[in-house]
Amino acid sequence: MATRQSIQDCIQRCEDVIRCAQEQYKAGSQQEHYHNVEYTDALQGLEDSYNEICKLAFSSNAQQRDQLHRMRLQLQQLQNEMILLDHDRPLY
Repeated sequence: MATRQSIQDCIQRCEDVIRCAQEQYKAGSQQEHYHNVEYTDALQGLEDSYNEICKLAFSSNAQQRDQLHRMRLQLQQLQNEMILLDHDRPLY
């Protein structure tokens, strides 16, 4: 069974990744954005956090799974928004 501390640590890491990804999303939506490496790293961070949540959910109780599920939905939503953002558009 997952400990309360391990769940809280995971949630905290996810929140940190979300903050970073939101900054990259904001920068990516602005004209003349050239930071593709940072943008890709933020997307990878979201994916890594998602995978960590999935692993931790196997050893958690119902309340913890619900908490992890809500965080997973936040990660997925931001990940989808970042993927759909056309931040590589050519400037004409």
